[in-house]
Amino acid sequence: MTSTDVTKEAEDSGPSGYAAARLRLLTEEARSGPPRRAALAGLTDEWLSGLFAAAGPLRGVSLVAVGGYGRGELSPRSDLDLLLLHDGGDDKAVAALADRLWYPVWDLGLALDHSVRTPAEARRTAGEDLKVQLGLLDARHLAGDLGLTAGLRTAVLADWRNQAPKRLPELQELCAERAERQGELQYLLEPDLKEARGGLRDATALRAVAASWLADAPREGLAEARRRLLDVRDALHLATGRATDRLALQEQDQVAAELGLLDADALLRQVYEAARVISYAGDVTWREVGRVLRSRSVRPRLRAMLGGGKQVAERSPLAEGVVEQDGEVVLARTARPDRDPVLPLRAAAAAAQAGLPLSLHAVRRLAATVRPLPAPWPAEAREQLVTLLGSGRPTVEVWEALEAEGLITRLLPDWERVRCRPQRNAVHLWTVDRHLIETAVRASGFTRRVHRPDLLLVAALLHDIGKGWPGDHSVAGETIARDVAARIGFDRADTAVLATLVRHHLLLVETATRRDLDDPATVRAVAEAVGTEHTLELLHALTEADALATGPAAWSSWRASLVADLVKRVSAVLAGDPLEEPEAAAPTAEQERLAVEAFRTGGPVLALRAQTEPPADPERAVDPEPLGVELLIAVPDQAGVLPAVAGVLAMHRLTVRTAELRSHPLPDGVEGSVLLLDWRVAAEYGSLPQATRLRADLVRALDGTLDIAGRLAERDAAYPRRRGVEPPPPRVTVAPTASRLATVIEVRAQDAPGLLFRLGRALEAAGVRVRSAHASTLGSNAVDAFYVTGPEGARLPGEEAGAVARKLEETLSA
Repeated sequence: MTSTDVTKEAEDSGPSGYAAARLRLLTEEARSGPPRRAALAGLTDEWLSGLFAAAGPLRGVSLVAVGGYGRGELSPRSDLDLLLLHDGGDDKAVAALADRLWYPVWDLGLALDHSVRTPAEARRTAGEDLKVQLGLLDARHLAGDLGLTAGLRTAVLADWRNQAPKRLPELQELCAERAERQGELQYLLEPDLKEARGGLRDATALRAVAASWLADAPREGLAEARRRLLDVRDALHLATGRATDRLALQEQDQVAAELGLLDADALLRQVYEAARVISYAGDVTWREVGRVLRSRSVRPRLRAMLGGGKQVAERSPLAEGVVEQDGEVVLARTARPDRDPVLPLRAAAAAAQAGLPLSLHAVRRLAATVRPLPAPWPAEAREQLVTLLGSGRPTVEVWEALEAEGLITRLLPDWERVRCRPQRNAVHLWTVDRHLIETAVRASGFTRRVHRPDLLLVAALLHDIGKGWPGDHSVAGETIARDVAARIGFDRADTAVLATLVRHHLLLVETATRRDLDDPATVRAVAEAVGTEHTLELLHALTEADALATGPAAWSSWRASLVADLVKRVSAVLAGDPLEEPEAAAPTAEQERLAVEAFRTGGPVLALRAQTEPPADPERAVDPEPLGVELLIAVPDQAGVLPAVAGVLAMHRLTVRTAELRSHPLPDGVEGSVLLLDWRVAAEYGSLPQATRLRADLVRALDGTLDIAGRLAERDAAYPRRRGVEPPPPRVTVAPTASRLATVIEVRAQDAPGLLFRLGRALEAAGVRVRSAHASTLGSNAVDAFYVTGPEGARLPGEEAGAVARKLEETLSA
């Protein structure tokens, strides 16, 4: 059936015919995208025009489409934005006409945004409400008095252009408030395609700026980016059957399939690319609006002072071939991009150092004419890249300008694989490419504490470059880092250091939070991987910059203290200090007291004590940040202590950060021993429970009168978890050669209340002893390491260790 046939069916059959024709149109596989949106708008035009005509002749009235419908773009579940315009004549007749128009729309279940106004009322409302003004800028005549509609359009556009100096700042503020509320579309895992920054609302705002004749948006790629977001919204409407603009995780695979894309990641990457184009166009446009408004406010005074002569913008030199003009960085008149391949990096570094934006014209001229850099790069090019990366926060805007015109991938071809690549981990705030730049920004604050700031900054730029390839991104990244380092002109020794930093950029934080730092094997393994004290110094700074750039869940004073402790131990080994096998640590006076009391009473004894981190820089010290609470427990040695303690803490909503257990012998002549537990805990929310209450519950857990599993199950039933994306299955592995004193079992699983309790119970059932445990949580992911031995205190044989790991995995999967 052709579009003409569909329209005729709607005309002949009234509302039911329109509904059938609409359904037929939306299910046509051969038509999608702009043609389907235009056809749906045309079909709706014909139906509404028919309703208007059927109401009988009425002078001085017209039906007008506004907003998205006014632009002739209707998504499957879009609202119909309609204005019934009248000249103020017969109010009763207009009201009756409105009923004959609105009720059929409602009867079909279509969303309707409607109003009835005279031209004067419409203009007055637009002057008071910016959103109404924006909708009227796209007004389109549907039926009735064409002259009435045309007159309103002309008046509204004239009002908009006359009031632009006042209304455009209001529009910019509205966009900024929405961005603050909704976030940036190009980084969100569940973005709002319309409201987030870089979304369809911003594209509409740019159309309004262009209509003001005050400034215009860069048009290259903008229409295509907007079309792509509209296509995704169409597919989202069809997949969900709802008028939604939020691309939820559970809908992404279906939307991707609807659009013929490989998977949800390919979908998000397309969305991010489109959002990036719109966001960059917005940055350029609002900068131009500000420049024009400033020049308008200054020009009359200058003309009066200079006798009406034309003022020439001042140009201040910044670097060879680069000048500042009117608050932007532009190319000097003598610049020759075709003969100066370093010019893009020199201009970018100068802009970032000055905290100024690169002019759109300059970036486009560079992209169109500059010659590629030779391989290896000349020293100046490498130095300018390091300067750009070390400029702090201004680096982000300058880098985005280069990337918008394709200059980054020409300088660094491997960048293409990480550009706009999503990271499906709630810990990460950014796409891979933005995370790399954010890490460089963070690293720029650490350049005074390392001997080679250039290597730190380049390592920050490259540390996750392997995420564009299959397999372990650290392994793939090491190979890429070697190639990139050689291409940009680092010598063999520096290239080796950069490769080591990329390969081991997760080593310090993973070891510090998941390994026993008192075990000599742990420290030796890190020292062997790092190799030198200078590399360790760089890796320490890179670790902190990477974590800070990831998000608030990835770094804390607690993690910083653990990493610093590990670095101190490894540094001593690299300096040549002997690493002796540890002896059993003598208990502290408080631990000794608790052990004696536990032996005397025959039950658990505990103490809670707040722990804080001393400030790294006393001169800038503020109140020290709590590392959590130290929970000391002494209990006569018996089975089931780990799951009992973990279960009681889970019942009281206490998160375990670290957990250490060891046996303390009793005085001579007394049989038995006491278990000492030194744990760090923190309240999920609210205040900490009283120690007496924890002890009472622990007594009941140990004697079997407290059903921890049942209590946790009741709580889960009372507060069911929301439906979300199915997490990846848990993984339990045995870490080879991680310790000579114990077998290390690593657990990676979705974090959940009572997880450590379930693991402790499974380990008890497997008949192994837990020497220490290291628990860490990153977003929704729990990563725990258990040092376990057999009943005699020796490492588990390989087969037995594998069996324990499989049992834990089965427990978590059940």
